[in-house]
Amino acid sequence: MEIGIGIGIGLPLGFLAALGLAIARSGSLGKAFWGMSLAGRANQDPTFAEKLAAVIAGGEVKKPEPPKPVKPSGAPLRMLALLQAEARLVDFLLEDISGFTDQKVGEAVREVHKKAQAALKQHTVIEQILPGTEGDKATVQKGFDPSAVRVVGNVTGEPPFTGEVLHVGLRVKELKLAAPPEGADEFVLQPAEVQIG
Repeated sequence: MEIGIGIGIGLPLGFLAALGLAIARSGSLGKAFWGMSLAGRANQDPTFAEKLAAVIAGGEVKKPEPPKPVKPSGAPLRMLALLQAEARLVDFLLEDISGFTDQKVGEAVREVHKKAQAALKQHTVIEQILPGTEGDKATVQKGFDPSAVRVVGNVTGEPPFTGEVLHVGLRVKELKLAAPPEGADEFVLQPAEVQIG
């Protein structure tokens, strides 16, 4: 059965009854349409439907937990740990040497330098980024890699830039370090040592 509204518009009686019930329950035509739009979205979006069901049931909507901060990789520290193990470099750098004589500091530096250099040569292949030496003239071309070449001083306009080399730059071409043992904390530069007995 249909009931005519206005001229020439016929709506099924069941639809009108449902609309009337929705308006009566919601309190207004606007709220009724809002409820129907929620139902329509819930029908299309299962995640939304779960949240809506939780709210209707009187429960609290669980907010997703924020992602835990990613622990940075300890891989770069493996070289520092190696320099500590081979040359005690970290110990030397953390030592307060203000009370030492220049001769004593010089002796310590010579030993640390020798051992650290040997460790670097054994475990890395390091190459210069720019050819030549400090003090040479160099031209930095357009499209240069700013992580490999830093242009400093009175920099205006667009490359190419010509200037004096303050440092040739260094790049690790090859790194020969063993992976840490499974489960090892890569942030430990040197484990504590305890003598027993």
